[in-house]
Amino acid sequence: MGDLMNLVLFGAPGAGKGTQGALLARRLAIPRISTGDLLREAVRQGTPLGRQAKQYMDAGELVPDAVILGLVREALASDAAKPGFILDGFPRNVAQAQALDEILRSLGRRLDDVAVLDVPDDVVVKRIAGRRGCPSCQSVYNVHYEPPRRDELCDSCNSSLVQREDDREETVMRRLQVYRGQTQPVLAYYEVQGTPVVHLEADRPVDEVQAQLLSHLGS
Repeated sequence: MGDLMNLVLFGAPGAGKGTQGALLARRLAIPRISTGDLLREAVRQGTPLGRQAKQYMDAGELVPDAVILGLVREALASDAAKPGFILDGFPRNVAQAQALDEILRSLGRRLDDVAVLDVPDDVVVKRIAGRRGCPSCQSVYNVHYEPPRRDELCDSCNSSLVQREDDREETVMRRLQVYRGQTQPVLAYYEVQGTPVVHLEADRPVDEVQAQLLSHLGS
């Protein structure tokens, strides 16, 4: 599989990016870099970029690309990322992809691969809109795949289960539309650049998807 692996992992909400990225990161001993995780950690630590981000977040505004890219640059320049990295769901648009290219060039690196976890929309909706959580003991269920023994009641503490607002079906469909609109141009950008883009069937058991991913990276 080579000594270095610089990878971008794409997938719609609910496609399994976090799960597959974490498994691959452990296997290859390289970091999985998620901009959401970077933001939360920078805010928690009170770094200069974290303080900037917090101002926007507290005001209910989107954190600007300049701050996100600064966090990504710091992560990619770290010792942990020297053997390689897995970018989880970033870049989200062509402007970010171009900025990422600049960052990598400045570090004397390049992107090796783009892997896309493809899951049918109806499965994504079931995975996300089917989630229910217990507000008392934090247990999580899915009405389609891992339902509670009694409808809408927690097995552990008998509390009424709730659905998060952003897990509702109409919200999930909007998130899918945004993902398609933003991601397709990014994939086209990488294809024009000559960066390998592979689509993996991710509506499968976790270990089968990971095997597909490893097989592609090793080829």
